[in-house]
Amino acid sequence: MSEIKPILNTLMRSKAGALLLILQIAVTLAIVSNAISIVSDRVDKLSEDTGYDEQGIIAFTVLTYNRNIDRAKQFKEDMAKLKEIDGVIEAMTVSSIPLSSSGGSWIISDNPDEMQGKRVDSGYIQANHRVVNAFGLKVSEGRDFEPQDESDGTDSQFPSVAIVSRAVANKLFGEGKGLNEFIYSGDNMMKIVGIVETMKSQWPDSKMGDNVMLIPIERSRMYQRVIVKTEPSKRAKIMKLIEPLLLENERQRVIIDVKGLDEAKAQTYQRDTLMIRMLVALIVFLVIITALGIFGLTHFNISKRTKQIGTRRALGARKSAIFSYFLVENTLVTLFGVIAGSIAALYLGGQLMASYNIPALDWSIVLYTGVAMLGMSLMSVYQPAKRAANISPSIATRSI
Repeated sequence: MSEIKPILNTLMRSKAGALLLILQIAVTLAIVSNAISIVSDRVDKLSEDTGYDEQGIIAFTVLTYNRNIDRAKQFKEDMAKLKEIDGVIEAMTVSSIPLSSSGGSWIISDNPDEMQGKRVDSGYIQANHRVVNAFGLKVSEGRDFEPQDESDGTDSQFPSVAIVSRAVANKLFGEGKGLNEFIYSGDNMMKIVGIVETMKSQWPDSKMGDNVMLIPIERSRMYQRVIVKTEPSKRAKIMKLIEPLLLENERQRVIIDVKGLDEAKAQTYQRDTLMIRMLVALIVFLVIITALGIFGLTHFNISKRTKQIGTRRALGARKSAIFSYFLVENTLVTLFGVIAGSIAALYLGGQLMASYNIPALDWSIVLYTGVAMLGMSLMSVYQPAKRAANISPSIATRSI
């Protein structure tokens, strides 16, 4: 500790290099801590449970251009054929694919006059009464659909029941409530007969990511989406059989984009994945540049003070004293940078939170990043400091 004052005096005599390094450390800490926070948030989002059997579900679209066939009858035959494949558990037509960033949404309310009640934007998926099992979902409260709940889309009576995610029920009726309550959308009134605890919508990374309802209505369209639930171990083999089998049943159509539900999710999150990769690359780049800056400045200081170090060695200074001197000097510079960087990081985090949909920067991330910066700086200065400690006392007797 007795060396701190002379170290500070030395730093004051060569302020430019020290200030530049402090600035570099501060900027690196501010950017890296916020980047880590964003990466952590995105990774958590990507790893969230969606509720669906992502590894066992195949999703695809059928475009039928033969206007003379009975599409409802054709699709029933198709689904029956698909179910005959070894490893297929369920197959059905649906109005949209979850996690795919495509589909329909409604404003639903707890009041027939939606302007008078609570409202929530929610995605919806229409399918037959076996949809819960087909998606691998579990009804946590209430009951599953029954055959009599289902409509084929030609009846004048819209289905009178729905199954909703817990998020929808909570937003409309309060925490833990909603079962057997009625919801309204336009002229349609439906009773909530079941609640699924975790069920993501078609847009999992949006504000309505957790808002979705299932409606027992099965329609057959020219542009028809289909899901097939399989045994996960047999899914890849089954995916190759789907197109030939369906075209064998009816040639005048196109089978589009046969893929697993996990692939659909990956495509939806591809911007987040790209952002994570870019931020990780930025973190690595900044850390390497800062480490090189610390190494370079220490190496420069040693080269500039070679004769001074030799004189100290000639006067009896130990190698350990020279070594610790540069470690302490570097630690002081880094601490100044960490303090300035921590303030900048919290300010930058506040600005990012105000401008974008990201969580507030956790102070613990700043703390851990600061500690990591200190550790990195010590590793960066180790080799130059060791070189300084090995300078011979005879250097002091040489002319400049």
